[in-house]
Amino acid sequence: MVRSMRRTAALFTDHCFQTADAKTAHGLVRGPSRFVIQALIDRNGAGRDAGELLDGRARGIPTFADLAALLQSGLPRPDCLVLGIATTGGVLPQSFRPTILAAIAAGMDVVSGLHECLGDDAEFAAAAARAGVQLVDVRRPRPRRELHFWTGAIHRVRAPRLAVLGTDCALGKRTTCHLLVEACARAGLRAAIVHTGQTGWLQGIPHGFVLDSTPNDFVSGELEHAIVQCDRDLQPDLILLEGQSALRNPSGPCGAELLLSGAARGAILQHAPGRHCFEGQEHLGNSIPAVPDEIALIGHYGARVLGLALNHQDLPEARREPARAELQAATGLCAVYPLLEGADALVPAIAQHLAESRR
Repeated sequence: MVRSMRRTAALFTDHCFQTADAKTAHGLVRGPSRFVIQALIDRNGAGRDAGELLDGRARGIPTFADLAALLQSGLPRPDCLVLGIATTGGVLPQSFRPTILAAIAAGMDVVSGLHECLGDDAEFAAAAARAGVQLVDVRRPRPRRELHFWTGAIHRVRAPRLAVLGTDCALGKRTTCHLLVEACARAGLRAAIVHTGQTGWLQGIPHGFVLDSTPNDFVSGELEHAIVQCDRDLQPDLILLEGQSALRNPSGPCGAELLLSGAARGAILQHAPGRHCFEGQEHLGNSIPAVPDEIALIGHYGARVLGLALNHQDLPEARREPARAELQAATGLCAVYPLLEGADALVPAIAQHLAESRR
């Protein structure tokens, strides 16, 4: 584990920061983060603020073309280099190796959320041992003896659960969870997040687990255990469950666990109106199901969709309002663009759901 909750870090994305592969870095730039983010290393954004590159909002995070430029800049050397990408299959790009080795030689710990564990790489492990630094693999599977099996304790949890699901992966479900927490707080509701991915851990969310590095037999139990702990520790009015992938994405179907094992009776559904096929499956013609059909499927699992969170990726500005209007007319639900306008408009439906759950 990392030695301190608020160590300093540089994010490394090579040349990917302005792509969906850098969603881990995006989450840490937007915050929260268990690290103080000092800099971004991305050769396509050198000289600009990382926040401006991301969404036009400066956040005081300078971008450097490479690690050498950062170390020569006069800024304090960061404690850690955090790999800010989430590649297909969690594979480490070969182009990352020189920078990782340079960071180790400079005395920096290296933190990775990829499936390919740095600590299992002989070259990295030897270099880290010589330099006396840590290789932190967030997605390293935990020993079986530490895992939990589903017991039914979920039915004693006081706080209602709301699943933030998507019609595809890489839509911003985790970011929507954070924006919902903020919107609920403004309405006097205390919401907490149970994370299910490596970026949630990197952001310092206290309750959760990394779903896709957990053996399948224990996913339900780990989810239940995290929810039970969250309810016990924080006693929130509402627990938001971060969704992964989508119920019908053939490359990684996911979401039923939140509705069944986590007993979520409400859901927010995230959708990108400008995306027609599952990400990376365009060549296969694998179309994303229509939103009303996905809502009906979620209903069959026993949960009611309370509102829609829309991702404006690949959607021209002139199409945003028509797309929203079409979806609202087709579903009868409120739809918001969380990254553009926050999530406050979803709170009335959430508050009504909470009131109904108490009856």
